[in-house]
Amino acid sequence: MTFLSKRINNLSESQTIKMAKLGRELSAKGIDVINLSFGEPDFFTPDDVKEAAKKAIDENYSYYTPVSGYPDLRKAVTEKLLRENGLTYTFDQIVVSTGAKQSLANAVMCLVDPGQEVIVPTPYWVSYSEMIKLAEGETVFINATVENNFKITGAQLEAAITPNTKLFMFSSPCNPTGSVYSREELADLVAVFEKYPNIYIISDEIYEHINFVGKHASIAEFDSIKDRVVLINGFSKSYAMTGWRVGYMAANKEIANACDKIQGQITSGTSSIAQRAALAAYQGGLESVNAMVAEFKKRRDIVHALLTEIPGVKVNLPDGAFYFFPEIKSYFGKSNGDYTISNAEDLCLYLLNEAHVSTVTGEAFGNEDCIRISYAAAEDQLREAVLRIKTALSKLN
Repeated sequence: MTFLSKRINNLSESQTIKMAKLGRELSAKGIDVINLSFGEPDFFTPDDVKEAAKKAIDENYSYYTPVSGYPDLRKAVTEKLLRENGLTYTFDQIVVSTGAKQSLANAVMCLVDPGQEVIVPTPYWVSYSEMIKLAEGETVFINATVENNFKITGAQLEAAITPNTKLFMFSSPCNPTGSVYSREELADLVAVFEKYPNIYIISDEIYEHINFVGKHASIAEFDSIKDRVVLINGFSKSYAMTGWRVGYMAANKEIANACDKIQGQITSGTSSIAQRAALAAYQGGLESVNAMVAEFKKRRDIVHALLTEIPGVKVNLPDGAFYFFPEIKSYFGKSNGDYTISNAEDLCLYLLNEAHVSTVTGEAFGNEDCIRISYAAAEDQLREAVLRIKTALSKLN
């Protein structure tokens, strides 16, 4: 009998981390592995942000910070939300956390009681279901398909709601699909939420700036439900600051105070140096962000053209983020020698061992017919990776 808690035994391992680990193990043996499994920009943090961190060290920002973050950073977040999104918040509605992932976990733990239902459109980011599991909630999935660009409708949402529904949780732009909800599509969902005043919404907008179709639309823009929206964002993707671990939420004061309370018992405040760097990021404008997004769009177009040339692969054109989520079920049941592809995980392991390209099974994101491919890699690596994938798949019959 294990001495570990049921809580940890029921928790699944992150598939993105698992595949990256397997790729590193092959690389350690001298094999040239192209890692397309991690959601991490391959750009460096902007120089002005790095300089702000160095200055903070010299100025002795080495003490505990307020649990919810430095007031000037929280004020800068409110100014960003007003300037870029037209959203009005006060600084005491902002909670800065150790990455957007902690912001998400804080919100789920503060909103969901055991047995309450959380609606999650699939595909979804791998940690959503595990956070809900930790809160002892019940996840209700709504399946979206590649034919609809992996987005749900208001009718689908309403069909999933029960008297036990407490929360709706989604991302736009989406990890793993790159789908972006337009304001009109969000309005379709909002019309449903207006009928159910006891349902809260977590809107994960961490990929906000990596958007190829125009101005970002947030569900918090709708005044009728804004007080029930927990907006999640951060610095990791847009400013290439994944290792700095700074994210935040914007929510009504009761939710913000609750998240401050739980964070105070788990981690307390975010790194003082990282917060000073984040402040510089929001004060420095979007020049570096826009340059990175232009490069991502170029890569997206290259990879999309290459993927569409592979027989049996069904792929849409993502509107944001830096992922493709191709449907690959046509290869299920096919073999190369003694190795048979039964599911998406088998295919990912096959691509890792045969093509030396690391991807992630779509099952981890709620769709067992797909795999996730990150194009946060250099153009020459992406071209080589898709060529390897095409060659490996051609060997299956």
